[in-house]
Amino acid sequence: MALMPKRTKFRKSHRGSRAGNAQRGTTVAFGEFGLQAIGRAWMTNRQIETCRIAITRHLKRKGKVYIRVFPHKSITSRPPETRMGKGKGAVDAWVAVIRPGNMLFEVAGVPESAAREACRLASYKLGFATRFVVRNPHG
Repeated sequence: MALMPKRTKFRKSHRGSRAGNAQRGTTVAFGEFGLQAIGRAWMTNRQIETCRIAITRHLKRKGKVYIRVFPHKSITSRPPETRMGKGKGAVDAWVAVIRPGNMLFEVAGVPESAAREACRLASYKLGFATRFVVRNPHG
């Protein structure tokens, strides 16, 4: 089942802006280790799911994986070989807007080496730069 909102106020959204850095959701809040974005992009629901699978497979279903991003934004696309005009295309995918600093995934209950490797495998599924972060032990 693809990740998407249950309902939205409007079916189609404007493209919006990806400028600036993430203001919220930038710290490891739920797990012990995290995968943090240092690039900016639209992360599709399929990329989120692929990363989740990569992490859980490497950890062999041990520990807990937290997904910190959700695709709220609808992206439309026109059918191939269509002339200009005739309105906006149909909804094609759902994306999460990723800005530098966004925490994407968190992992808890596994050793650091396993978490680091799982996050490395997940980062290969993404088209933007990420880094592995460890929770600050003092809050």
